[in-house]
Amino acid sequence: MSLLLFGLFVLFLVMGVPVAIAIGAATLAAMQAAGVPTMVLPQRMFAGINSFALVAIPMFILAGDVMARGAVSARLVALAEALIGFVRGGLSVVSVLAGMFFAAISGSGAATTAAVSSTLVPELTRKGYDPASAASLIAASGTIGVVIPPSVPMIIYAVIAQESVSRLFLNGFLPGLAMGLGLMAIALVQGHRRAYPAGAPFRLATIWATFRAAFWGLMTPVIILGGIFSGIFTPSEAAVVAVNYAILVSLFIYRDLSLRELYHLLIRSGVTTAVIMIVIAASAVLSWALSNWQVPTAIARFVLSLSAETWLILALMLVLILLTGVFIETASALIILTPILLPLAVQLGIDPVHFGIIIVVGLAIGMITPPVAINLYVASSVTGIGLERIAGAVLPYLAVLIAVLVAIAYLPLLL
Repeated sequence: MSLLLFGLFVLFLVMGVPVAIAIGAATLAAMQAAGVPTMVLPQRMFAGINSFALVAIPMFILAGDVMARGAVSARLVALAEALIGFVRGGLSVVSVLAGMFFAAISGSGAATTAAVSSTLVPELTRKGYDPASAASLIAASGTIGVVIPPSVPMIIYAVIAQESVSRLFLNGFLPGLAMGLGLMAIALVQGHRRAYPAGAPFRLATIWATFRAAFWGLMTPVIILGGIFSGIFTPSEAAVVAVNYAILVSLFIYRDLSLRELYHLLIRSGVTTAVIMIVIAASAVLSWALSNWQVPTAIARFVLSLSAETWLILALMLVLILLTGVFIETASALIILTPILLPLAVQLGIDPVHFGIIIVVGLAIGMITPPVAINLYVASSVTGIGLERIAGAVLPYLAVLIAVLVAIAYLPLLL
């Protein structure tokens, strides 16, 4: 039955069937062949999305959209430029730092890429930076958006793995910081090799002024994460607080968002949420079928029979995660891979939270690896630069992100 399921799933993907429908149709066909009652399908779909933790997904998506549309992103960029823009090639570093700032607000790689690229790429181009390289760097920085909390993929993983969202959020900071520092290092090297100009001189007065302007935006992650880790509210409640705060700041403090624009943002966020939720619902049936047929156990047994070396099996898992991210969108890939790989990771002695960080970072890298490279598409759409140019320029940033992933995977096992 599992061979029929995976065969049909691959066939549907090759035919261009949407991922959610491909998962649901393949699973339903395999269940019918196995004699499972049809009523199990809607029952398991409903059970898969009947989780309070999933309330956070539409809320964080909406909060990120509101912040990206308003003046928050521009003010964060100005603060980042005041902090680091004075070094040669510093504006490239600013784009990474701005991406990290916005990552702590949006929880979305695409939203982070859109917000920063629309603000910075024109300025980078005007100052003599290579536009394709600048756009690809910002797209690579956008991958940090799903690693530094809040993170929508981490919430999805927590629901599937039945782990704590708070623990995943808490363990996402250092990997996100490592990704950012790696991209900054490449940006500085390129800045010196290409003789990019230095920005405005370092001035405490400028830093203070830009900090005051960006203060209300910077308070967003403080409120979200401070509330979660202090126990004042749950991650789902924090997401609702984030939405209300983002709307109040944009409407009444920065006054850069109209009610009409807010209405359109609500519609867009609702559509995005619907796509994610239907994938989660369909994948819940897949997870149930795989567990019922003991597929994850069989896969774990088979892989462990290949080698007794933990590092080798982990390397194979990393390759599988990266390859899956190349062809399947992050949320869908996460939902498909977690039930299969998590039991294997547990048998290898890998903590489920550690594995959650590994799979989220690995699939985040897929956001800049065509053909399914959402961050590259967003950067190309916002800047008007051809996708092939951006994809070619992203290679050095891709290499450093893969190096960070390997370090995240292996260092905790060596300590």
